[in-house]
Amino acid sequence: MDDNSQRINSPIPTAELERRWNAVRAAMEREHIDALVMQNRDDYMGGYVKYFSDQPATNGYPLTVIFPRDDGMTIINQGPFGAERDLPAGGDGLYRGVRRVMHTPSYVSAHFTAGYDAELAARALKPYARGAIGLVGSFSIGHAFAENLKRELSGAKFVEASELVDRIKAVKSADELELIRKTALMQDAALEAAFAAIEPGRTEMEIGAVAERVSHQLGSEQGLYLSASGPIGTPAFPNGRHTQNRVLRKGDHYTLLVENSGAGGFYTEIARTCVIGKATDEMRDEVAFATEARNFTLGMLRPGASCKDIWESFNRFMRENGKPEEGRLYCHSQGYDLVERPLVRFDEPMPLAANMVLACHPTYFTRSATVWICDDYLVGNGAPERLHRFPEKIVELG
Repeated sequence: MDDNSQRINSPIPTAELERRWNAVRAAMEREHIDALVMQNRDDYMGGYVKYFSDQPATNGYPLTVIFPRDDGMTIINQGPFGAERDLPAGGDGLYRGVRRVMHTPSYVSAHFTAGYDAELAARALKPYARGAIGLVGSFSIGHAFAENLKRELSGAKFVEASELVDRIKAVKSADELELIRKTALMQDAALEAAFAAIEPGRTEMEIGAVAERVSHQLGSEQGLYLSASGPIGTPAFPNGRHTQNRVLRKGDHYTLLVENSGAGGFYTEIARTCVIGKATDEMRDEVAFATEARNFTLGMLRPGASCKDIWESFNRFMRENGKPEEGRLYCHSQGYDLVERPLVRFDEPMPLAANMVLACHPTYFTRSATVWICDDYLVGNGAPERLHRFPEKIVELG
């Protein structure tokens, strides 16, 4: 085994990578696209580069992948000026399917480095300078990078290719589902440990740190641990660590969202509420309704279903029951991205398909309660399968 391959946390099987490459290249052939370009800077919403290369983008540093239809990939990432190397056929244990690795010390905080990555990308794309180049995840590609690349390759035709990749990426293979299931179980363990650590006098941040520690022990690579607390009878919206300095007290409610990636880089998410004491009848009733609203949605998660129809039916259900309509996002796919297409919303054109994994989290607030329940589900030909195993209830502590 190549020494580099031993460094990877749960590497995706090479056969799985080849399945992805073959599927995308077939789609490129149909669309007459010669090469794809993608760039990400983090692994929260940076799933494109990970999907093709099994390499995550991290730390705000640009990671660019050039994926030709007829050749190995080129990867451009952080490193010294002039450092580049050609790899043997098929790549090596770390860079599989990669023909060339190029480096440049560019930083989004230093505007004068804006053209460095594009210059290298243009060199890698020189064989396609008169061809069709597809931009994948154009929302995440830096404006300066795109503008410089188009100027360097003024004879090329640039096209939007996100939809081409998204429809392949959204449907999970057996290898992908195995890692996703492990992520969901990891989150169950993290949430259980966090709730077990709760006691008056500890801050929200301390409890989130317990969930993070357990997750890291089980292979987590990145993630969010959002929380909120307050006296029973007051709502609170979960947020990040900047607002997690509140000290927990007896009689408080506490909501934690564990939204992290497991070993291998796949995301799922789970959220539950606990109380340091006893839940009120109102809290139980609201969580019971949220569960009913979630189950109403699950009944519509079938292959071929329209996301727009599901969204409109859900909001009609909420209106008819006197509850707030969803105005943001309450159900969406997950994978290498924390939020991945399809989005169950009025503006999503992609229909559901078997072997998509969706987080479903009906959320609303009353004058006296935070109402939130969240789990991931696998879409199949029957009822969706819940991937988490944590009890679907308010947890009472003491």
